[in-house]
Amino acid sequence: MSAAKATTLGGTLSCMETRAMAPESEQETGRGLIYFADPMCSWCWGFSPVMQAVRERFADLPVRLIAGGLSPGVRTPLDERAKAGIREHWQQVAERAGAEFDYGFFERPSFIYDTEPACRAMVVVQAHAPQASVDFLRHLQAAFYRHNRDISDRAVLCELAGEFGFNRQTFARQFDSEHIRQETRNHFSVTRQMGVKGFPALFAVDARGRHVITSGYREREEVCEAIRRWLAAGSENE
Repeated sequence: MSAAKATTLGGTLSCMETRAMAPESEQETGRGLIYFADPMCSWCWGFSPVMQAVRERFADLPVRLIAGGLSPGVRTPLDERAKAGIREHWQQVAERAGAEFDYGFFERPSFIYDTEPACRAMVVVQAHAPQASVDFLRHLQAAFYRHNRDISDRAVLCELAGEFGFNRQTFARQFDSEHIRQETRNHFSVTRQMGVKGFPALFAVDARGRHVITSGYREREEVCEAIRRWLAAGSENE
């Protein structure tokens, strides 16, 4: 996939209602899923196989990915106490979800856990090729958690975009643009406006409104069963 062949940027997310947030396919069917995530959220990494299963089992449901913003704009390097807390989270995710981690991350000196750049990279892909956005999120997550690549770094993000199939120069221009910076801030605002308190979060939307499928990590079958119940309830009301 080439960014040069992708569609142009659409409107911003500010002041959008649920249907306005949805891609065209969702608006046509009247229902879909909204997934709130951050590439540097370890529970989102653990949830990645769950989302893959959801997309396979409910392929007719479009997924809109929103960059939630776990810790955007952080400027202070991690201290040892913060590293210990993150390590504990990683161990919990590894135990419960079976996710792989490269603990060499904790040997990085003065790492600043600013998630805005990685979220902004997500927004570039969401704007240009929304159908690839969840796969690109997984690409970022694997780079960070499994391979210890610094996805808070612009150069690394451009490399990852190139590996994913985008033209690096095109991606870099969009990544640096004020439009995408503002769009990223709008993603964060929408997350707050919709009452999301933690990640991952998955909402189902249709003519009835929004329904929370999960707020936080849940197992694959639990999530799929929640979606099946939501679909069944919608069919009864049609």
